[in-house]
Amino acid sequence: MTRDRRTARSPRGWLGRALAIVVALVFVVFFVLPLIWLLLAPTKTPLQLLTQNPFMFGSIGTVVKNWQSLSAFQDGIVWTWLGNAAFYSGAALVLTLVVSIPVGYALALTDFRLRRTLLVTTLVVMLIPNTALVLPIFLELSAVRLIGNPLSVILPFSFFPFGVYLTYIYFSTSISRDLLDAARIDGASEFRVFWRVAMPLATPVIALVGFFNFVGNWNNYFLPFVMVPGTNAPIQVGLAELISNVPLFNPTSAGTVNIEVPTLALATIISVAPVLIIFLFSQRFLVSGMTAGGTKG
Repeated sequence: MTRDRRTARSPRGWLGRALAIVVALVFVVFFVLPLIWLLLAPTKTPLQLLTQNPFMFGSIGTVVKNWQSLSAFQDGIVWTWLGNAAFYSGAALVLTLVVSIPVGYALALTDFRLRRTLLVTTLVVMLIPNTALVLPIFLELSAVRLIGNPLSVILPFSFFPFGVYLTYIYFSTSISRDLLDAARIDGASEFRVFWRVAMPLATPVIALVGFFNFVGNWNNYFLPFVMVPGTNAPIQVGLAELISNVPLFNPTSAGTVNIEVPTLALATIISVAPVLIIFLFSQRFLVSGMTAGGTKG
């Protein structure tokens, strides 16, 4: 009998397998089952949602009715919320990449005064919770009369010290200094070395920084809630308004709205869909970006 078989038949081996099964079951109960329920909820009417098997598929016709109900809410404001979220997150993503990639390159591969101070400051800022910065950001933007303006969301979204540090780690560990020095010897300027040599090699980390920034901005609720109320709000703030108009969650709204739980579930799926699509199309770059810094290039 081999050692692996003896280990599997020993009490300790059975205990380890049982523990792994319990952990897997807990994961399924708390994470997988709610997602399945969420995907099936828009296929049912409110009555079916309460009386039928929660994991039974309803009908396509009910999905169409819930879609129409969602589109009719406040004259289709949900699509305005989606457009706002895409605009805020996309504009902030562009600014983040324009700033984070060159800064990470400079911190990793060039020498200048205050370089270590800037790096330490970046690490310290990363430790500050984003919610703790909302009040001072609000006061600053209020002083320059930007509250309610898209810039009041885009500019704070573009402040992404984690992206700077991630880029710094990548350039420090995965880009050969000898390769950059060879380009300089050939007469290339520092900007040309960065743009023609370093940038093509940094595609994985660019995708990684872009993904983390976009997802964090798309899912951000507190900052847009404070900065751009009303029709300028993104979809995450809009979901909170939808919830407040569902009689099941807010009895005082009964009789004044036409939003039910299946319609709310459909809105939730729509709000998550863009991030899921981006992840599916960029996962190859994300995996290579996460593993690129593990070895010295």
